[in-house]
Amino acid sequence: MDKSKRLFLKSKRSFRRRLPPIQSGNRIDYRNMSLISRFISEQGKILSRRVNRLTLKQQRFITIAIKQARILSLLPFLNNEKQFEKCELVARNAGLRTKKNRPIL
Repeated sequence: MDKSKRLFLKSKRSFRRRLPPIQSGNRIDYRNMSLISRFISEQGKILSRRVNRLTLKQQRFITIAIKQARILSLLPFLNNEKQFEKCELVARNAGLRTKKNRPIL
């Protein structure tokens, strides 16, 4: 292969090294909210292992910590504030409506 052709071929692998999401000093715990909040999506879902770039063991500890924080109400189960506001408005409006009297048979 000529040198001119080799210049146009791109390498298949990228050698850019990324920092691991969890350093050795960080402890995975339900009280460490700054660490846990990085692994939750905007809707409040736990992100997958591929997205987080975690090992299997770390992902297990993260999910356990998130579930413990949710049970202790440090984290919400769902983060859908807009949907909650809509439901609240509908409930208020429904309470103001008068129900029609049905004839008793």
